[in-house]
Amino acid sequence: MRAATSASPPAGTAPEPAGDERRRRPGFTKLMTIGVLGFFLVMLVGVVGSVLLSSIATRWLNTWLPEGFTVSWFSAAWAEFGLTQVLLVTFQVAISVLVVTLVIAIPAAYVLARQDFPAKRLLTVLFLLPVVVPTITYGVPLATLLYKLQLAQTLPGVILINLVPSVPFAILILIPFVEQVDESLEKAARIFGAPSWQVFARVVLPLLAPGIIATGILLLVRTIALFDLTFLVAGPTTQTLVVKLFYAVSAAGFRSPQSIDAMAVMYMATNVVLLAVAFKFINPSRIVGGGAH
Repeated sequence: MRAATSASPPAGTAPEPAGDERRRRPGFTKLMTIGVLGFFLVMLVGVVGSVLLSSIATRWLNTWLPEGFTVSWFSAAWAEFGLTQVLLVTFQVAISVLVVTLVIAIPAAYVLARQDFPAKRLLTVLFLLPVVVPTITYGVPLATLLYKLQLAQTLPGVILINLVPSVPFAILILIPFVEQVDESLEKAARIFGAPSWQVFARVVLPLLAPGIIATGILLLVRTIALFDLTFLVAGPTTQTLVVKLFYAVSAAGFRSPQSIDAMAVMYMATNVVLLAVAFKFINPSRIVGGGAH
């Protein structure tokens, strides 16, 4: 029997690192990814932190830190910009869009998840378009139509234009949740004589409750944050918080930056709280993975 021999590296050549050692070495792509993410986080923390500090600063000019701190800018912003009326309009729009969207999206998502029909793929693509296409491309024609119908600068007009991207957005989120509901439960209910509406109301809807709650909260966040479509049709008395914030920044005349930053903090805090609640009920990987377990 011949003894096995191992090939030795040529003279003057360093031995190659072992497999485990190569895996432990960070690659260029990994270092680049960490660097880009780190830069993004530093910039994000810097921007948000500066707005937070400015909102509670008594005076902040040409120094690293404010001269003092106060929370009086929040009450000043509330009075200066009439935020009671603005927040009332904001939540009226958001809740109206939420209710109408869920009434349309829940049965539509159920049909798309459970039924097969010739135009299903085309219909799904049509639902996807308002989500992926820039809103300004269809927002201007929609706003023109609402002005012709005399619905612009009214609360119903603001609600209608917000429904256009919200309905397909909710449908696409709800489809994976419907697909996770075991069809055998529905079949068992039908075997015992339950009509279709009872199966949907007593079997499907309770199991869809986490998805409906998560979708509803995401709809609230999306509607409160939707600027361009709302800006196109909002009037003096139908401005949401984000539109009012834009007018406060861009309007002529002198306004204290601290009061504007205080309003921006209230806007950010509303969205952060709603998103934190949403992520208690939703797993983003399930949506991306198409509802796969």
